[in-house]
This record gives sequence, C-alpha cells and structure tokens, in this order.
Amino acid sequence: MGMTMTQKILADHAGLSEVHAGDLIEAKLDKVLGNDVTTPPAIKTFEGMGAADVFDKDRVILVPDHFTPNKDIKSAELTKCMRCFAREHEISNYFELGQKGMGIEHVIIPDNGLILPGDAIIGADSHTCTYGALGAFATGVGSTDLACAMVSGSTWFKVPEAIKVVLTGKPGPYVTGKDIILHLIGMIGVDGALYKSLEFTGDGVKALSMDQRLTISNMAIECGGKNGIFPVDDITLEYIATTNIDRYTRGDFTAYEADPDAEYSQVIEIDLAAVPLTVALPHLPSNTKAAKDVKDMKIDQVVIGSCTNGREEDIRTAAELLKGKKIADGIRCIIIPGSQRVYRKALDEGWLAIFDDAGCVISTPTCGPCLGGHMGILAAGERCVSTTNRNFVGRMGHVESEVILSGVPVAVASAVMGRVATPDEI
Repeated sequence: MGMTMTQKILADHAGLSEVHAGDLIEAKLDKVLGNDVTTPPAIKTFEGMGAADVFDKDRVILVPDHFTPNKDIKSAELTKCMRCFAREHEISNYFELGQKGMGIEHVIIPDNGLILPGDAIIGADSHTCTYGALGAFATGVGSTDLACAMVSGSTWFKVPEAIKVVLTGKPGPYVTGKDIILHLIGMIGVDGALYKSLEFTGDGVKALSMDQRLTISNMAIECGGKNGIFPVDDITLEYIATTNIDRYTRGDFTAYEADPDAEYSQVIEIDLAAVPLTVALPHLPSNTKAAKDVKDMKIDQVVIGSCTNGREEDIRTAAELLKGKKIADGIRCIIIPGSQRVYRKALDEGWLAIFDDAGCVISTPTCGPCLGGHMGILAAGERCVSTTNRNFVGRMGHVESEVILSGVPVAVASAVMGRVATPDEI
C-alpha cells in the first residue's frame, strides 16, 4: 500500500523507508516553535531537565505575539522570560516587537521563508498546522513536547490516517479560503478529522492563492485534524522563490506527492463553485450557515486580522471593499495586520488611510482579541463578526458574548451594515 504526503514526510524524517497509519515513530524536526504563552512553561521544563543548550540555535523559533504589546504585568513577565532565554541561547529566530520580520507567528513564519516544502515542524500552538499549505508537515503540541524538542531536535508521532479532500472548480465572487474551510468543517464537524491528516488535492487547488491555502490549513485543527497539507505546485514554488531565495535556488526542499494507491479513511469532494459565503454561528466553527441566511443578526464589533486572515491579501481585500465606505454607527471595527511587513504594505499602499477614513481602529500585529487577550474584548451580551478561527464560549471575552466567524468580505460588509451582511449589499 502506498503512502500519503504526510506519511512520506514522516517516514523520511524518521529514517524509514515507509510508515503506516498507527505506527509510533520518532522523527527529526526542521523547526520547533513557541510563543509568549507556551514558551515560558517549556523553559521551566527545559531547565528542569538540566539541559545546557538547545539542539540548534537556528532551528528554534520564538515569537511574542499573543499578549503583545504586553497588556499587563503578567504578560510582560512571560515575554521577558522568553526574551531572556532567546538571548542566553542566542536564538537567531526570535522576533521582537518592531523588528521588520515580526508579527503573528503563523503569518511571519511562512512569509519569512522559515518553512519550505517537505519540512517537518512542531509548534506549541494548535494552529501550527498552517504551514501545511506549503507542502510541509506541521502540527501543534504542548509545552512539554516543545521543551523536549528544543533539547533533542526530534519528537514522537503516531502516524495519522488521512482524509482526502478533492477540490474542483473555482470559487464564486468574494468566496475565500475561509469560506471553504468553514464549509468543510460544517460538513464533517469539529471532530470529523480527529488525529487525521487533511490532504487537499484536485484541480480546484490551482484556483487558490497561497494566502487562501494558508487560511485553509490554519483551520484544519478546528475539525480535529492533526495537520492539513496541500500539494506543491507552481503557486507554491513562486511563493518560496520570494520568501527564501537561497533555499529555493539550492533546491533545498522536497516536493512530496501522495502515491496513487495511498490509503484514505474517507474521500470528500467539494465543488468550489457551490461553496457559499459562509459564517460559523456561536459557539462552534461547525455551526455553519450561508451568510445570506443570517442577515438579521445585529452586531457590536468586527475584527479583521489574526493568524487566519491577517495576511496581505486579506488586508488588501478589506481596503478595497471599505474604500469610500463608513463603519455603521455604534460598530467598532478593528483592523489587525498580521505582520510588520503587512502593516508597512498597508501604510505604503494607502490602505491604513482607507481604514481610518472609514472609522476603523488600526492595531499593531498581535493575536489580541482572538483568544480574549486584549485589543477588542467583548462584554456580556455583545456580538462580534470576526475573521479569527474559533468562536467557543468566552473565546473573545465574557461567556455571555458571541463570536461569528467569517471571511474578510463578509466581515467588511457586516461592519458597514451593522449586522451580518454580504459584500453585494455595500
């Protein structure tokens, strides 16, 4: 029996000729990742192990992004802990506030060329699965696993089964990667891919930009997926040729392909032309409906940004749709570019002026409101349309608040209309 893309990557990183679903393996890692929430506990474990140093100063990535700029003393202490560790161990990929490459971890890591096709990475953050968009194996772990990996440069895995997601056709107007992944989660539920690899394929893949693919892979975890991975094609190669020209020129990456006889536990077919503008209503990402069917829902706030939808394409789309428009009275609209590079692009292109003219709040790159951290916490009874990835009870603030997930076009339209809306209305 052949292997899937994920199984091939894991086999090579474990030094094995083949692996099968359910096998327990130890695999070498190309990168390990932590943030300001998950790294401090890992550092405590690291020090408790008596470790003298990290396995490779260039392969550890530390990103302060969740509670930054620091919102209180506790968050400042967490970031200080990580900052001091990075300095002590001379971590080359530590991204301090204000640096050119800084921002939200899952935006800057691909954009800074730190992950390429065929790589294997773990991160102490569940949305590490984002990098599967590049044809890499990427998955989230806990802080203890991060600590051990920082010492050894490897970790163990149970090889996952795979679900084959066949994408066909082209998306309709304003339909984005966010709508596609919400549509899939609505089909299979929040545990529909539990500890399985979501492997996207089909002629519809070529209709998706890299930013769209990153959004889709980012939310593989929202249906329980171990990882979400895309094939390597011309769009992938064009992207990595700009993000890491040295590795690209050397050919220092591997484009894996699933075998024709690879085994899948399930095959799902999605006609992209049939995917509607989609929202996920409270309080699960799987509670999906066509946006046009929920236009009577009044809102108090809109958030556009996050590791899911804070990339250049997202912010450009928001600016194009908001140009000449005004945010509805009584609505707070918060724009959060996902990185310093995206922020500067928005500044140079005049997008920030469009947002300011429309009545938006513009933030420095941060995870902020997505996890109920800062920059947009909800009070009891408030409702937010957000381009973030989770809408659990209390996710963005009070347990009696509500979050509706959407793509950028729906979020912009909702901000202008003061209720859930679609872009054709504005």
